[in-house]
Amino acid sequence: MIELNYVAIGVATVAVFIFAAIYYSVIAPQRAEVSSVAAAGVSPSPVVMAFELVKSAVVALVVAALARLTGTAGAAEAVLLGVALWIAFPVVLLLGSVVHEGVAPKLAAIHAGDWLVKLLVIAVITTVWR
Repeated sequence: MIELNYVAIGVATVAVFIFAAIYYSVIAPQRAEVSSVAAAGVSPSPVVMAFELVKSAVVALVVAALARLTGTAGAAEAVLLGVALWIAFPVVLLLGSVVHEGVAPKLAAIHAGDWLVKLLVIAVITTVWR
């Protein structure tokens, strides 16, 4: 069994959840230009908010486990892990959505920025706070 700091995972989960709420509030006008959902200006429902919180917890748990399994130690290595995961997953998936589904590059970039910060915050918190 992998030893994980579940308090750190919880803190990372809440931190990225709060970050995303602030990020998408600040970037709302730019997002509304390229997203009909954002342009509608509808606030997320409690179900959507709960989904986002659970999603953040799953990501935090997986990143914490990967950091532990790969022997990632210290903030600098955590940043490298976060960037590597960002390139391998959100960037690749978002680029695929632009190329294959016609998603606006600006919208993909907005989401890529969100994911970069989330993965860095989660990786640093769960690596440094073991």
